[in-house]
Amino acid sequence: MNRRRDVLALLGSSAVMLPLRSFAQQPGKVWRVGFLSFRSRPDSLDSDVFGAFRLGMRELGYIEGKDLAIEWRFADGKLERLPDLAAELVRLQVDAIVSSGTATTSAAQKATATIPIVMETNTDPVDSGFVKTLARPGGNITGLSNISVDISPKHLEMLFSMVPKLSVVAVLVNPANPSHALILKSGDAAAQRRSAKILPVEARTASEIEKAFSAMVRDKAGAVIVPRDGLFIPQARQIAELATKVRLPSIATFREYVEDGGLMSYGASLTDGYRRAATYVDKILKGAKPADLPVEQPTKFELVINGKTAKTLGLTIPQSLLVSADKVIK
Repeated sequence: MNRRRDVLALLGSSAVMLPLRSFAQQPGKVWRVGFLSFRSRPDSLDSDVFGAFRLGMRELGYIEGKDLAIEWRFADGKLERLPDLAAELVRLQVDAIVSSGTATTSAAQKATATIPIVMETNTDPVDSGFVKTLARPGGNITGLSNISVDISPKHLEMLFSMVPKLSVVAVLVNPANPSHALILKSGDAAAQRRSAKILPVEARTASEIEKAFSAMVRDKAGAVIVPRDGLFIPQARQIAELATKVRLPSIATFREYVEDGGLMSYGASLTDGYRRAATYVDKILKGAKPADLPVEQPTKFELVINGKTAKTLGLTIPQSLLVSADKVIK
C-alpha cells in the first residue's frame, strides 16, 4: 500500500513538473529569430556591433546550430529592399524579429501584426506609431529607444565647449532615416538659443558623404554632428577622415566613430543596445508578450574624446569635457 502511494505521489509530482521542464527546455526545439538591418552585412558579425546580439543570446544559454537559428537579413543601405526582406522573415515563420532602426521596424510592422518585433533602437517609438506607450506597448512591438533627439542639444553644447565661436553647425543626415528630421528640429531649437544656425547636409551613399563635406566647407560650417544611422556607422572611418581633412570639429552619437579617428562621441553604447535586445528576445521565447514588456530607454551615456584628433585640429580639450569623459584616446 505504501509502495502504491509512493508511486502515485511520484506520478503526481511528475505531472506538475513536466510542463515546466517541457517549457524551459523543449527538447529538439530550434528557435528561429529574424534580424533585419538597413546596413550591409559586415565582413565579420562577431567583430561588428551586431555580434553583441549573438553574444547576448549565447550568454542567455542559446546555442546556434542546436536550439537557435538567426536569420540575418541586410538591405545594403537600400530602403526599398526592407519590405521584401521583412516579408521573407514572416514567410520563414520566425519566432521573433529584431529590427535595428526606425525604417526596419516600420518595414517589420507592415509585414506582420502577430510575430513579436524587438526594436534594437528607435528615436521615438510612440510618435512613430510602433507602441501605444513606453510602459505598455500594447501590440506586437517592444524593445529599446535611443532618445537621440533629446541629446542633440548636448552635442551642440559639447561642440561649443570645444569651439566657442561657432555660428554654423552642419548635421549629416540621411533622408531615408525618418528620425533625422526630429534630430534636426531639436538641434535647431538649441542652436537658435546660441544665435547659431543648423545646416542639414544630406547623404544617402558613401560617395554622397564626400560631397556632403564639400558642401559643408562651401557653406562655411564650423563643426559637424553625425547622428546614428545604418549608413554612417559602417562609414565611420570615412566620415572621421573627411572631417579631419577639412578641419571640422565633429561629434557623433556612437563611440565607434571616435575609435575610427573622429573627434568626439556622446550617446548610448551600440554594443550594449544589441546585447539588451537579446534579453527581450529571451523573455518572448519564454512566453512573455511584447504588449506587456515596457520599452527600455538608455540610462548610461558615454563621452569619448580622441586627443590625437584634437591635436591634429589644433584644438585644446576644455577641462570640463576632460573631467566628464568616459575615455580619452591619446
